[in-house]
Amino acid sequence: MVQTQHANAEADTGHFGVERLKSALVGLLLVGTIAYAGIVGYMFLNQQSLLYKPDGELPDPTTVGLADVEVLSLNMADGTALTAWAAPAAIPDAPTVLFFHGQSGNLGDRADRLREVLNSGYGLLAPSYRGFPGSEGEPSELALISDGVQLYDRLAGEGKTVILHGQSLGTGIAAAVAHQRPDAMLLVLEAPFTATVDVAAERYPFLPVSALMKDQFATRDLIEQIAVPTLIFHGTEDETIPLHHGQALAEMSDLAQIYVIPGGGHNDLWSHGLWDEVQKNLP
Repeated sequence: MVQTQHANAEADTGHFGVERLKSALVGLLLVGTIAYAGIVGYMFLNQQSLLYKPDGELPDPTTVGLADVEVLSLNMADGTALTAWAAPAAIPDAPTVLFFHGQSGNLGDRADRLREVLNSGYGLLAPSYRGFPGSEGEPSELALISDGVQLYDRLAGEGKTVILHGQSLGTGIAAAVAHQRPDAMLLVLEAPFTATVDVAAERYPFLPVSALMKDQFATRDLIEQIAVPTLIFHGTEDETIPLHHGQALAEMSDLAQIYVIPGGGHNDLWSHGLWDEVQKNLP
């Protein structure tokens, strides 16, 4: 009898231990699920601030070495006023560069690039995106592309020949404009992505980004149909948008040339001769 009671006690203890382990595992699973849901919710609710990162105050162009640049206020079709930096071409019949900047900061951070454009005698129109310093509204993929098309049409209506130049995030806008306006002279993609959603999926492989992300800027879906001669520049050491994105786009297009820049990062391609190559390759 004593042995039977002892055995029963051991069985009860073992059963209690198993139940406690099950409860602990269920608790851990619940905590993990809640934490994951919290991460997903945070990323979904804050995706715009993660993609668009305006910062600082838009400087006067003269303070960043762009004395010939005029500051324009341009009303878009929906009434939103954008600030843009503009300058006419110094060389007769030279093209005008419609420049779309990257995801962060403001136009003043791109002054060195814009100065090279102007020093080449080309014209310039560089908008500050909606929601960025100097401009009204909120950025979105549809709005930025619509603005880009309107700015292109403004230049074309003035009889200007246009080079579309996109930097990082701006490559998604420039490519979309080239897709809609095949009469552009040239499309320049500086450190491009196949799609912003592809970059996000690589950074956050544990998240369902394709289902969460609103502004996907899928250049990969347009590049085969773009009829504008295209130059792609990408650095081998680009840690923001890896080189394989630019290579993939080049493989998808019959009109694209890619320049792989050894040692180039995400923001230093102009110091590796990007603009010299652009000028050499004008149609």
